[in-house]
Amino acid sequence: MDVRWVSPSGIGAREWSDVPSLLERDDGFVWVDVGSCDEAMADELADCFGFHALAVRDVLERSHLPKIHAYPDHLFVVLHAPQSGEAGHVHLVELDQFIGRRYLVTTHGPVAAEVPIEVVLKDTKHVLDRLESGRVEPATPFELSYAIVSSLVHRQTIELGRLAKSVAALEQKVRDETGDPVRVLEEMFLVRHELLSIRTIAAESGEVYERMSALTRMIPAEAPPLIQDLINRFARVRSMSDDEKEFAQGVIDFYQARTSTRMNMAMERLALIAAVLLPVSAIASIYGMNLIVGERTDVTQLVVVLAIMAIVVGAMLVWAKRMKWW
Repeated sequence: MDVRWVSPSGIGAREWSDVPSLLERDDGFVWVDVGSCDEAMADELADCFGFHALAVRDVLERSHLPKIHAYPDHLFVVLHAPQSGEAGHVHLVELDQFIGRRYLVTTHGPVAAEVPIEVVLKDTKHVLDRLESGRVEPATPFELSYAIVSSLVHRQTIELGRLAKSVAALEQKVRDETGDPVRVLEEMFLVRHELLSIRTIAAESGEVYERMSALTRMIPAEAPPLIQDLINRFARVRSMSDDEKEFAQGVIDFYQARTSTRMNMAMERLALIAAVLLPVSAIASIYGMNLIVGERTDVTQLVVVLAIMAIVVGAMLVWAKRMKWW
């Protein structure tokens, strides 16, 4: 747990025992960032800030959907940042926020063991560095929350840019016909899945802030333009994800259409071979054993049958050419 006092004079580290007295002051606000929240820590937060039991439960349990709950003296918001995993899996890095008048409490919900703690704390660490360097000077907890969520949206954009490069590389593979076809197709489907995951996260997060914008009695005076900016940012991520997903689907459709065309051409050639050889096989099956029988072979009849075979094959080939089979 990291406790900091944010005021016009700057930001400073404090102890957890200082929080009750800091909440009584009106010359700044408290920021508590909890990296890993267990039941004991959740109980301390609830006792100190008066959080609702349902909100505390949401902090301890993994939430797969963004959400917002309005309480008399604070807002509880759950958001996610995407983190790429193995085999196209997208981890949901959870960020929980309690936004009050004189405090901001951020916790990082349970995440998969494969996700490093540095990734979990990436957004709050980024904002903390900017605070300490003076590049960000939030006057209220909501402005600090806005800075953290802006970093989260930026992370979504970075992931989207990475996937856009992957789509371009796969398109080049498809055009150059390089790589294992099965592997290339699998990679395209995995990239499309990641794009869909980011699109879903951005869309649902934007809906959370759409809902927040309607809570006019619960948000501070400086919040509406910040909320609208976040709505626009989430909408842009969603729109770009849709565009990239549509482009990736176009590459997949082109690849599948070309593969299907090649399969059809191969089937036509096989059908042509079967059609050409069918009369030959029929004639050979009827006359073969009767024409070539050691010393009693009828040479004349053998020549006639071979000539008929050649004529039939030639006629079949001419007909197939007219039908544009080859």
